[in-house]
Amino acid sequence: MEITEVRVFPVNEERLKAYVTITLDACFVVRDLKVINGNTGLFVAMPAKRRKDGTFKDIAHPLNSETRERMEKIILAEYERELARGAPPTPAAAASG
Repeated sequence: MEITEVRVFPVNEERLKAYVTITLDACFVVRDLKVINGNTGLFVAMPAKRRKDGTFKDIAHPLNSETRERMEKIILAEYERELARGAPPTPAAAASG
């Protein structure tokens, strides 16, 4: 499985830095990944749904740490490239749509 496209949508919020859409093998799209500025730096959060008890459950996620690390490396590199290009942040509601 290869990530064949990464689209980054920077947002102007304190912890949420971008929404991300990835394409796998040029045939499967996953939307609403998030670049988050956490306590130890940037990380990628998988798309999740809020449960009735207020907790979140991932909708899609890697099944092992090697795949998660590879995805995070690719996504964060594209996030940094997008910032270097000077892409203006958009309101979070518009970026996640």
